[in-house]
Amino acid sequence: MSLRRVGTLGAALALLLTACSAGTADPRPTETPGATDPAEPPGAAYPVTVDNCGTEVTFESAPQRIVTVKSSTTELVLALGAGDRLIGTAFLDGPFPADLAEAGEEVPVLAENAPSSEIVLGAEPDLVFAGWESSFAPDAIGDRAELAELGVATYVAPAACQGEGYRPDPLTFDAVFSHILEAGDILGEPEAAAALVTQQQEALDAVTPSEDGLTTVWYSSGSDTPFVGAGIGAPQMIMEAAGLTNIAAGIDSSWASMGWESIAAAEPDVIVLVNSLWNSAEHKIELLEGNPVTAALPAVQQGRYLVIDFAATEAGIRNVEAVATLTEQLSELG
Repeated sequence: MSLRRVGTLGAALALLLTACSAGTADPRPTETPGATDPAEPPGAAYPVTVDNCGTEVTFESAPQRIVTVKSSTTELVLALGAGDRLIGTAFLDGPFPADLAEAGEEVPVLAENAPSSEIVLGAEPDLVFAGWESSFAPDAIGDRAELAELGVATYVAPAACQGEGYRPDPLTFDAVFSHILEAGDILGEPEAAAALVTQQQEALDAVTPSEDGLTTVWYSSGSDTPFVGAGIGAPQMIMEAAGLTNIAAGIDSSWASMGWESIAAAEPDVIVLVNSLWNSAEHKIELLEGNPVTAALPAVQQGRYLVIDFAATEAGIRNVEAVATLTEQLSELG
């Protein structure tokens, strides 16, 4: 069966980055006023204090030596124009999108997978910006309080916070945009962040969701037991914005395991396949067609697949593009 390739939105993303470089005034009031250092970018104001996943972090000035973990955080730093301060990245989920490829090609990759504390501290960062809260486990990069004592600030993408009162439930685009603005304040790029949010909102408003009432399953990974997009995270947010009904929406998690029998019983109209370097969409199709439980599904027999890159499946600047990509592919499916 043929595989629908993911459509690109290069022009839209180029518009976002152009807007970021141009800059617009940040309409939000400054909650923590402070004198602006002449060396800081226009609009920056310090100190900035945030309650990040239950850890209070104060930035007296813009971080100058940034290490990022995961694609979502790396791409956000690049999109905000702070790529020249990236001294290393790790655990990337795939290639950078076309419009960020040039900005990201010079960033050193410290580790292909989850980095150790030795690797990260060896780069001498003043900020570690992680896409997962688990990156700061004692057996990973290290405890956040201990890193702070070493002069290393830490920040977790807020959508990845797991503690009570901090976990998004559910994640919304308003929350994603708020996270972008907060990162802009931390990095000293509030004008770039405000411009990016404005253009992302406009791009999201321009998407026409499907009105066909289609159901779907978000197949992220797994073979014996599939790992699917559940009811409160980025997959649910993206599917809902595209006009799709998630058969796993009732599961109170961002991602969850779901048996093949349950998926077959729900008989989704279309199947979202997450394409990754370690588990491609093509491989997932082979599994679906070779599994007697799923091979009989009309969506499998008719090749009703929607494909999305893994890097677009975690909260970040690619989520709006992911919505538009899904609706484009739905249109192609007819």
